[in-house]
Amino acid sequence: MLSRRRFAQAVIAATAGATVAGCSAQPAAAPVAAPATTGGNTSFGPLKQIDAGELSIGYAEAGPADGPVVVLLHGWPYDIHSYVDVTPRLVAAGYRVIVPFLRGYGPTRFLSKDTFRNGQQSAIAADIVALLDALKIEKAVFGG
Repeated sequence: MLSRRRFAQAVIAATAGATVAGCSAQPAAAPVAAPATTGGNTSFGPLKQIDAGELSIGYAEAGPADGPVVVLLHGWPYDIHSYVDVTPRLVAAGYRVIVPFLRGYGPTRFLSKDTFRNGQQSAIAADIVALLDALKIEKAVFGG
């Protein structure tokens, strides 16, 4: 588990390293679903879907399956595409990156029509805990 300070240092180091011409870092293991690049724009590859708590959550995942986990959470009115530029840098530094669509965004759906629709931070936190449980992730660093 990395502290926020170590996480920030890793992101800064990865960013600086990515700007050096001819320099490329390799992840510790093969990427699970590395982001794809088309033209000058970066986008995530195929999205994944998993039932977690009250939701079926759509998410992007990239990086080595055994790497330290970073969960990137978007805010309103944005979505996971806020992180298409930073994800490859984190993957290059060896991180497993999970970027979920929060409730009400993208392919994330409520599993029951009877579930109360709530966008409070506590509900979103419960969703993320359920996602981590569904993915069997015990520790993660969060960015948002």
